[in-house]
Amino acid sequence: MNFVAGIDEVGRGPLAGPVVASAVLFPQNISLNGINDSKKLSEKKREELFDKIYENAISVGVGIVSHEEIDELNILNATFEAMHRAVKKLSISPQHLLIDGNRFSKDSNIPFTTIVKGDAKCYSIAAASIIAKVTRDRMMKELHQHLPHYGFAQHKGYPTKAHVEAIRKFGLSEFHRKSFVVKGWK
Repeated sequence: MNFVAGIDEVGRGPLAGPVVASAVLFPQNISLNGINDSKKLSEKKREELFDKIYENAISVGVGIVSHEEIDELNILNATFEAMHRAVKKLSISPQHLLIDGNRFSKDSNIPFTTIVKGDAKCYSIAAASIIAKVTRDRMMKELHQHLPHYGFAQHKGYPTKAHVEAIRKFGLSEFHRKSFVVKGWK
């Protein structure tokens, strides 16, 4: 059997929190109704599909790179690292990777194909986008429980007007990406 994993990430643009990637390996000829680019689905639908993907996939891997690592590596290299970590967590080693985007790390020892807008074109990439999005959103909601004044449950760390105002008012939290925050915001 030929194992092909779809890979996608979320969290490249936020000012706080991790970047999260997922790799999903499905059996051939599977079709779960509603799988689509996570950005095109409601939160409720993503949550429903999250469980269905785990139930029906051969394997799912999730890779997380922290805000500190992002500051060390830069966001592009942190994204590649999250993807590598996701692939390593698969219980079966894939023979090929389908990756959302236009480039991937040259360090991959597995052949890969990049697909621009792959989360809208490729079933396994779309599933990976759902797993990554739900995983990261849950992490940011948990963070919100400890730091509610930043509003992480609402904006998930993205640079909304409310988030920027919270940074101005309270300063940076320990979970903010120091390399992302503009000096004038403090």
